[in-house]
Amino acid sequence: MDRLVIEGGRRLEGTLPVSGSKNAALPILIATLLTDEPCVVENCPTGLRDIRTTVRLLESLGKKTKVTGSVVRVESTGSLKTQAPYDIVKQMRASVLAAGPLLARFGLVRVPIPGGCAIGLRPIDIHLKGFETMGARRIADQGDIIMSAARLRAGPIRLRFPSVGATENLMMAAAVTPGRTTIKNAAREPEIEDLAAFLVRLGAAVSGAGTSTVVVMGRAKLHGARYKVMADRIEAGTFLIATAAAGGKVRVAGAEASHLTAVLAALKKAGAKISSGKGWIEISMDRRPKSVAVKTSPHPGFPTDLQAPWMALMTLATGFTKVGETVFENRFMHAAELGRMGARIAVSGSEAVVAGVERLSGAPIMASDLRAGAALLIAALAAKGRTTIQRVYHIDRGYEAVERKLARVGARVERVK
Repeated sequence: MDRLVIEGGRRLEGTLPVSGSKNAALPILIATLLTDEPCVVENCPTGLRDIRTTVRLLESLGKKTKVTGSVVRVESTGSLKTQAPYDIVKQMRASVLAAGPLLARFGLVRVPIPGGCAIGLRPIDIHLKGFETMGARRIADQGDIIMSAARLRAGPIRLRFPSVGATENLMMAAAVTPGRTTIKNAAREPEIEDLAAFLVRLGAAVSGAGTSTVVVMGRAKLHGARYKVMADRIEAGTFLIATAAAGGKVRVAGAEASHLTAVLAALKKAGAKISSGKGWIEISMDRRPKSVAVKTSPHPGFPTDLQAPWMALMTLATGFTKVGETVFENRFMHAAELGRMGARIAVSGSEAVVAGVERLSGAPIMASDLRAGAALLIAALAAKGRTTIQRVYHIDRGYEAVERKLARVGARVERVK
């Protein structure tokens, strides 16, 4: 099993490229189930395990795929299956996104109920309620959910919470359901806008993506398309926070400042100098960070996927910092591992209080989930001495060749088999 060995305490200098967005690429790849015509998806982070799992999911459902570099070509081989395999769904919860396209096209879908994961239960009831509003019926059978409908109907849907996955699933179902579907209290993340743009390329009409009301004018049949996935704003935010922790000056190439407004505002308050232009953000940090409290919330608030990296930065801040988590119920597991490096963190329910220290120390630590792993990596870059991170496969779920990228800006990170 791979480990990362980091020699910390080195300033970061240079340019870091950002890969295509995993969180945008996953639903876009699954949306190719909406058409029998070929689709070409560019700028996919194909080195990530979740992308490879999604390609396997498409193939298990009857698609033919070809991966060339960062390009995935998806073609039809005939009729599609309407049952997602459990061995794939259990590896990646985003597999449940196949329910919308398959239900809308074939009137029947069977998907395993995804279990909990390290950061919480992440239930899919919002997805299912939306499908029921569109006229589907559901039953549970041996750990699976079966949804059926003679034909889905377009109409108004209101989500009880702006779930990204539910918004994406319902948008895809609506894209091949003739008529006007209005999704209220929709998620507003940039990845929703990227999926909407792809659906438009396929022939659907989508408006309001990026706002709380998304309107989809569906068509009975969609065509193929070529599309380039947006840059990964979470990877970009991780690199920016890492530079603020380790010190230095780094330009993150491919990043869009408009996707990270809450994070950039927090970094400026912490003492970082930020500049940006079309397709890049630059950060300079030459001091110990100031304490800046954050509380996660749906976009455009502070993203939950950057809460753990932010906590890692705040372990080095002056004074006390409060970090609140409102999206997932169990996303502070990195706190104990940061404590092994000398961090002082007290967790109580959905809030953590961080007492900053001048320096962290390298230690053997273990990633518990993707973003926790990113937090530990940030702490290791800033710490004095050597840190060994185990369970690197968590980090590999969201960051392509992270050790090679960080080496470009002077970090000493080695992957050890």
